[in-house]
Amino acid sequence: MNFEDYLRSLYDAVPNRAEEAELYSLTNGGKRVRPELLFSVLKGAGKKEETGYPYAAAIEMIHTYSLIHDDLPAMDNDSMRRGKPSNHIVFGEAEAILAGDSLLTKAFRTAALPHRYAAEIVREIAEAAGDHGMVYGQILDLQNEKRTDVSLERLEETDRHKTGKLLALPLAIGGYLTDHTEDVPLLKEIGETIGLAFQIQDDILDVTCTEEEMGKSLSDAANEKTTYVSKLGLEKAREYCEELFEKTEKQLDSLHFDAKYLHEMILKIKNRKN
Repeated sequence: MNFEDYLRSLYDAVPNRAEEAELYSLTNGGKRVRPELLFSVLKGAGKKEETGYPYAAAIEMIHTYSLIHDDLPAMDNDSMRRGKPSNHIVFGEAEAILAGDSLLTKAFRTAALPHRYAAEIVREIAEAAGDHGMVYGQILDLQNEKRTDVSLERLEETDRHKTGKLLALPLAIGGYLTDHTEDVPLLKEIGETIGLAFQIQDDILDVTCTEEEMGKSLSDAANEKTTYVSKLGLEKAREYCEELFEKTEKQLDSLHFDAKYLHEMILKIKNRKN
């Protein structure tokens, strides 16, 4: 069973209304960057991808819930996601909010499996998603709107939490699932650095691509957000992004498992076009 089929298997054959709203966004053609990061660690340590399916699904559920809420009028007010109307455009604001709530809840149910590091894994998920992780980053992001005094340090703090924590999470879980707990701190650092580079890429793509190419609304300008491009300029932003990817490549050498699959995945992220 591939990962997409596994995701669908977690839902009723005839989904109820709540599940319909969840599945609309969960199976709407995401890049599955986070699951692939987890799978790259598992493969590098000689484990099968399938052993990570429940945890990868949980991370995708959390990521998807964050996108549903991020698109709401009270947040970024985006009407398009992954080339299709945003969840609240199709199901209405109330049901979109509830779909996000349900996905977050279902994530913990999906990841609640017997494992010697079960408590540590659940703790990592909660921290990455909550008020010391993604949610905190989103709050900083909202506070940064319509401000001209956002420093580079503030921008980095925002994105290490908003984007980086959920990219670090699959790497950390991979460390636990493969018994490479000694690598978890470094894996989380690598993930957060990738997250920062990923956000800089998004800022670059927002000014070099169309909405159709990106598959989502380009709302940063409309929301008057400070970005790496507006802060550093396009070329300096590209240089900084390159430096971050080079940093992660050097860090891979210190891991205690074969990092070739993780290297390939990072290269794939580096070369993405949307």
